[in-house]
Amino acid sequence: MTDDRPDSTPPRHPAPTPGHRPGPPAGPEWSRQPPPGAAGPRRDGGPRSWPGRHSGSLLTGVTALLLLAFVGVVGGAVLVSMPSARGRPVVFPTFGPPPSGAPAPSPTPAATSAAPPRASGPFDGTPAAGFPQGQAGIVLPAAKRTGPFTEKQVAAALAKVRKVLVTGRLDRQFMTGDDAEPLVRQFARDARAGMRKAFASDTFAAYATRLAPGARLTADQPRVQGRISYRATKDDDGIRILAVTTNFVWSYAFRTSSTVPGDALVVVHDTVVWSMPHPDDVESSSTGLWIEDANSYAANVDCAAYDKGLLDLGHQSFDGPDGPDLDAVFDPAATLDLPDTC
Repeated sequence: MTDDRPDSTPPRHPAPTPGHRPGPPAGPEWSRQPPPGAAGPRRDGGPRSWPGRHSGSLLTGVTALLLLAFVGVVGGAVLVSMPSARGRPVVFPTFGPPPSGAPAPSPTPAATSAAPPRASGPFDGTPAAGFPQGQAGIVLPAAKRTGPFTEKQVAAALAKVRKVLVTGRLDRQFMTGDDAEPLVRQFARDARAGMRKAFASDTFAAYATRLAPGARLTADQPRVQGRISYRATKDDDGIRILAVTTNFVWSYAFRTSSTVPGDALVVVHDTVVWSMPHPDDVESSSTGLWIEDANSYAANVDCAAYDKGLLDLGHQSFDGPDGPDLDAVFDPAATLDLPDTC
């Protein structure tokens, strides 16, 4: 995975390389609220916005890339990267142990040379068997006053993020439909145009799940494991921001005749930084939720479908000497930087 840190120079589109595909650019551009007594306009006379171009667009400023990725796989695995915007501090997801008091990922049974047992359920024989089901896996940290953000503001931001996660990753009507508005409407008004552009391409896969035509989930709820953290920060213009970082593994069960453990599962691991600007620092149209940075990969996925940002089951297995490490596939603390095999 490439280093997505922003810089002060205009973004440049990278030269095409194998496994990479350009997508829409990224980064919040909220309309700034001028301080009391200030005139507010930029030097060029236009309305002040951050980072300064294409006001109201969520995905602007940096090229998003699709990197087909994984180790020896599983019908293929894909890394989706929606790089962060330039011009402000970025809170990068970490992949270390969870903080004290946070639930640790379920241990993975030691690998053996024996043939895997037949799975009676889609999650049997995989680490996801011990994961919480559906929304129960999205546990919010305690809301506390953080920098200029009150406990109430922090709690509201966390609730918004949880609602977006539930809609984008767990709501079956959303995942199987063509209408992105149930998710788009949960973001700041100035962010929505950029969100719609993302859903018109494929970069939405970094933070939302859409099923490919003909893909069929079982009745089982997805299994979910991960954690959420937050901190207060500022951009280069001094806009105060509450950045909420989510790091989750989502395991979806698809219909298949195979009884090999893991064959029915598509696993998505994403890390997303969600931004909430302080309401005193931006115009009302920019208050609310934005996406600062998003990256994800999907394992055991159909590569042709995921090339369009859509999920469907791959045609190989997690087992075998060339299969991926289950610890890495199902562990939220594992890196997303995986080689291309799709």
